[in-house]
Amino acid sequence: MSIPFLKGHGTENDFVIVPDPKNAFDLTPAAVAALCDRRSGIGADGVLHVVRSAAHPEAKGMATAAEWFMDYRNGDGSIAEMCGNGVRVFARYLQHAGHVTEGDLTVATRGGVKTVHIDKAGDITVGMGRARLPEGDVTVSVGDRTWPARNVNMGNPHAVAFVADLADAGDLYTAPPFSPSSAYPEGVNVEFVVDRGPRHVAMRVHERGSGETRSCGTGACAVAVATARRDGADPAATGDPATYTVDVPGGRLVITERPDGEIEMTGPAVIVAEGEIDAEWLENAAR
Repeated sequence: MSIPFLKGHGTENDFVIVPDPKNAFDLTPAAVAALCDRRSGIGADGVLHVVRSAAHPEAKGMATAAEWFMDYRNGDGSIAEMCGNGVRVFARYLQHAGHVTEGDLTVATRGGVKTVHIDKAGDITVGMGRARLPEGDVTVSVGDRTWPARNVNMGNPHAVAFVADLADAGDLYTAPPFSPSSAYPEGVNVEFVVDRGPRHVAMRVHERGSGETRSCGTGACAVAVATARRDGADPAATGDPATYTVDVPGGRLVITERPDGEIEMTGPAVIVAEGEIDAEWLENAAR
């Protein structure tokens, strides 16, 4: 017996895609971690479990708004609220499989229903919702150095720190310490940011549950919002949208915050392979 899978990436944030419309597979944390292992598994930053919303207990309430649910898991098997690059790759899979065509669609996530547009040129734009900016001072540290960080919530938590050099972030193998601990009781994604030009920044990120990744979509949105506020730009106050180019190690994303607070992320998404997972191997790996 075998289980079909695909492999895809969005600005090199890579995913194992498991189509499972009826929600028949029990993807335990151990099974997800085994699939994402880059030496003994397929290798990925996370798993995109593709389920019809009506078939998943967490998504049934969104079934009338979105046919498909992105049951996203981090590389360590933990459940995540949202993954911006993952939504683009999820949409690309739906197109690849013939479930949708170019144009508009909706995708259910634990962070709510997301609007998606697949354009003819190949890029995919995702409506990422509104950012929340919790009050209170936050700091992040690497070694003996500490920086103030902007607390931004994109449906998942982010701490955005502006640094002089991206090398200041260190190796990012482990999660950078933050303070106060009460700011992020379930952990946080940490972005380190440098300026590249007018409304153009670059970032590195430690993703909660995955370590450093080549890209983070919600992180790029958090970075754009934090940079806009640092620059004195608030679309809700001025009535003018703010667009920032965000370079990540795996490519480039374009983030626009509209006057109504909605944030749109545009970037590529690629399906690179498909194959079959040996069910016996997965069962043994999941023990």
